[in-house]
Amino acid sequence: MSTPIRLAGCVAILVVALLGAYGIGNAVGPIGGVAQDTHHETDGEVANGQQDPVETLPGGLQSSAQGYTLHLLTPIMKPGTQTLRFHILDATGEPVTAYDVTHEAELHFFAVRRDLSGFAHLHPTMDDSGTWQIEVDLTPGTWRFLADFRPTGAGSLTLGRDGFVPGDFEPRPLPAAEQTVEVDGYSVTLSGDLRAGESSELSMSISNAGRPVTDLEPYLGAYGHLVALREGDLAYLHVHPRGTPEDDATEPGPRIAFGTSAPSAGAYRLFLDFKHDGVVRTAAFTVHAETDTTAHDDGADHEH
Repeated sequence: MSTPIRLAGCVAILVVALLGAYGIGNAVGPIGGVAQDTHHETDGEVANGQQDPVETLPGGLQSSAQGYTLHLLTPIMKPGTQTLRFHILDATGEPVTAYDVTHEAELHFFAVRRDLSGFAHLHPTMDDSGTWQIEVDLTPGTWRFLADFRPTGAGSLTLGRDGFVPGDFEPRPLPAAEQTVEVDGYSVTLSGDLRAGESSELSMSISNAGRPVTDLEPYLGAYGHLVALREGDLAYLHVHPRGTPEDDATEPGPRIAFGTSAPSAGAYRLFLDFKHDGVVRTAAFTVHAETDTTAHDDGADHEH
């Protein structure tokens, strides 16, 4: 066989192989992460609890999704109080400047130390160029920054990115689960169970100096604001109480009820923001989400 004929044969084989790979690729689908839509709740119902966990990631695990990226201008920061600046970039790399208001803010921002010992719910301001900024107080360690937002004309997103603060870092263990915690003289009592993969109800009852607080003030359009973060990867679950202050049937305390659902079993840290006497306070709880299988196994162990 002559050299030109041999070359033609090789080219033909290569074309066939490429066409076969293209067909397989189309049959399997594109390689990459599945787009998320994670701001999730309507009147306390959490969409993450209603979606297939195989197809939908919990919020906050990705720095980029649906063509949007959370970009920190200074990912390495100093200890102490400072101005943190960031962009939400679109698919072309340009800062996003148009957002829809959700829960009385265009963007909700959270600073969380990786060991869950530090937490702040913040509301930064944006200039005309699309640069967001906010004052933060950071201790040494690795911090996870979460942005919860809805670009105009797009779906809701929660994106996360790590930042680093040098210095002496002493990681802290996750606090033990307790039914009642104290914050600034207020007692907050948790009842209900967090369930993995199914809806359940958690409620927080607030008292001050032994007296039930019955005059909570609206904060971000509700009498309470709850964030749950999964230990290990800080998967983000953002819920709001059932009912709103505009609903006559919703009482301003002492009890706030939340519809929740955890994406998996495991330990979670809950952060409840509530407003009273003009001050927003945060109560933190450790809870353990279980499945029916876990509960069944525990019962079987007790029988033996």
